[in-house]
Amino acid sequence: MNNNELLESFLQYLKVERNLAHNTILSYGSDLKLYFQYLEKLKKSAYEVHQDDLVNYIMERKFEKGNPLREKSIFRLIESLRHFYKFLILDEHLTYDPTLNIRLPKIPARLPQVLSIEEMNRLLNTMPQNNERDIRYKAMFELLYASGLRVSELVGLELNNIDLKVGFVRVIGKGGKERIVPVSKRAILSIEKYLELRNKKYPDTKALFVSKLGKKLSRNEFWVQLKKYALNAGIKRPISPHSVRHAFATHLLSGGADLRSLQEMLGHSSISTTQIYTHVDREHLKQLHKKFHPRS
Repeated sequence: MNNNELLESFLQYLKVERNLAHNTILSYGSDLKLYFQYLEKLKKSAYEVHQDDLVNYIMERKFEKGNPLREKSIFRLIESLRHFYKFLILDEHLTYDPTLNIRLPKIPARLPQVLSIEEMNRLLNTMPQNNERDIRYKAMFELLYASGLRVSELVGLELNNIDLKVGFVRVIGKGGKERIVPVSKRAILSIEKYLELRNKKYPDTKALFVSKLGKKLSRNEFWVQLKKYALNAGIKRPISPHSVRHAFATHLLSGGADLRSLQEMLGHSSISTTQIYTHVDREHLKQLHKKFHPRS
């Protein structure tokens, strides 16, 4: 196999056998296409690579003029190369792993930006309800905050994924993993109001949230609208769909939710991912202490 055939075979393996998320597969593919361009300059195939070649390539990308890679991107690049060479060994194209002794860079833990309860209430309570678009986005924002969905999960919901009578939404998360998440009463009321309009105009559409063209909404369009409504609510700092997911998790934890339940609702495969919210909550407590304690 040539390099392009190897790449196609690897991406198919990630999709079919590893069942990785679509965006993860795209990221690995993007990393490896650039890597194969480097191999073309060396006039080498992926089979002929040694550790020194990989180290040189990573360093070249790290200090690339005009577009140097940061630690997080280097981390992903090395992970892409590791997975690729493990696949070659698994498929018996190679007997040794040239990535074996390449260390991953340490990435400093970045605490997520969290919207306060007051900011979330301001966003949701000041939204106009003048037309179909307002009503649709109000329902989407309420559901996002009520259930802590990823934006790809939210826009990918179908009509049969939600049961308003029982108050649950069935979510297909990363890697096709399914989970059931509760929906709040306020979110249910907003969704019911939206469905009255949606079911009349788009009765044959599977998607739960539909654009005015009768198609599933894109993630980018949702992000743009969230920023616009947040600005209208007087929220000046940066906001994204993930900010609302972070707010869901942090506010639940502050209210007494346990980590295991939160892990299940967020769809995290490892509880160590969920534990970052304990740090966020501690930071919030420190800020309150600093602000209100007389000797802080």
